[in-house]
Amino acid sequence: MSAAKSAKRLFVLDTNVLLHDPTAMFRFKEHDIYIPMMVLEELDAAKKGVSEVARNARQVSRFLDDLLDAADRTAIEQGLLLPSPGNGMTTQPPSGRLFLQTNEMNATVPMGLPGKTPDNSILGTTLALREKQPTLDVTLVSKDINLRIKARVIGVSAEDYYNDMVLDDINLLYTGTCELPADFWEQQGDDLKCWQEDAKTFYSLAAAKFEHFYPNEFLYGTGDDALELVARRIEGPKVILERARDYRHARHAVWGMTARNREQSFALNLLLDPEIEFVTLLGAAGTGKTLLALAAGLAQCMDLKRYREIIVTRETVPLGEDIGFLPGTEEEKMTPWMGALMDNLEVLSETQEGGEWGRAATADLLKNRVKIRSMSFMRGRTFFNRYIVIDEAQNLTAKQMRTLVTRAGSGSKIVCCGNIAQIDTPYLSETTSGLTYIVDRFKGWAHSGHITLKRGERSRLADYAVQHL
Repeated sequence: MSAAKSAKRLFVLDTNVLLHDPTAMFRFKEHDIYIPMMVLEELDAAKKGVSEVARNARQVSRFLDDLLDAADRTAIEQGLLLPSPGNGMTTQPPSGRLFLQTNEMNATVPMGLPGKTPDNSILGTTLALREKQPTLDVTLVSKDINLRIKARVIGVSAEDYYNDMVLDDINLLYTGTCELPADFWEQQGDDLKCWQEDAKTFYSLAAAKFEHFYPNEFLYGTGDDALELVARRIEGPKVILERARDYRHARHAVWGMTARNREQSFALNLLLDPEIEFVTLLGAAGTGKTLLALAAGLAQCMDLKRYREIIVTRETVPLGEDIGFLPGTEEEKMTPWMGALMDNLEVLSETQEGGEWGRAATADLLKNRVKIRSMSFMRGRTFFNRYIVIDEAQNLTAKQMRTLVTRAGSGSKIVCCGNIAQIDTPYLSETTSGLTYIVDRFKGWAHSGHITLKRGERSRLADYAVQHL
């Protein structure tokens, strides 16, 4: 009869977990953490360079150095007291313990898994721990799917690292829009008030009618001609709504472009609002995320003089094989990655009048006002009075997203565009992407807005491919 296992668990951390989140060892509440010697070796190999992975490896080493400071061999073998979960090292009372491998761990590893590779060495250490402490629930934590598969094949409990998961189900992600019931206006009664101010129409409704209020969320009724509103603020028992501008009409064209559906019109309301400093646009391929962001940026830079210039950046993750190092300046190196930007600039320059010569002059002018920047050189910079577009933001981690958003200085606006169904970065998923993280964290801020674009407008072919391939 097997011994009853205790409620406390022992988690063996893989290297990729610590490289993904340097504070991972502090995120397991009252449970204990075990770090194999092979993990320390891989951290040492990954610390060189200026990449995000290298910085994370060095941060893990600093955390371990702080924990090991003044600790003798006996204290290390008994386990180092870990601070309670928080943002890194905290002064809260200790919770679990951190164990480091201090001697060779021999386990009966299956013949098909010789202990020569780092993954198999970590698996062997986990097996040895389970045999040495049968009363403990020993679990391997790894972001590597194949390692988790191998672990389960040989009977080792393995889990993904879930601490950075924003939502349990991506379908729960905030969309920025809400459809009102058919009898919504009839239910308001005397609570409904309407007035005009600065050529804008406002409505006042009972706040109790809204189960969840998010600032700058768009509300619309059934039917194509239904009233479209944006929730602005709560004043006591009342919620203040403003009538949204309809950018589907030619008289409201933005840099020659008009919205082709309701969500695009909502997106332009956010992009052109000077009070909104942070906008996120989600949507499948061909929904117009980058085109809308650039059109709104050009209108505000060139016509309204609200921003000095447009800065566009994106994560350089290749779809196929990497083409190696590229010569030239920072902008020349980034040009091959900015094909989507160039395509959209061509469309926007063609919307201007003046014939072929006028369009060519407009294209040159646009290129002078749109600057391409690499994310590799963003750390430490501050952008004042700039319109910043972060394209393909789904490939960024939460930490990278925080680094980029904090670059915004006074008078700047940041627009993040992405499709969370097209994540190319290893160890990121729809629920752990930095774009998902930022949408969820900013949904309650009065100076931010989000829209999930639903309808593809690129072409009939592209729309059909998105739906059926």
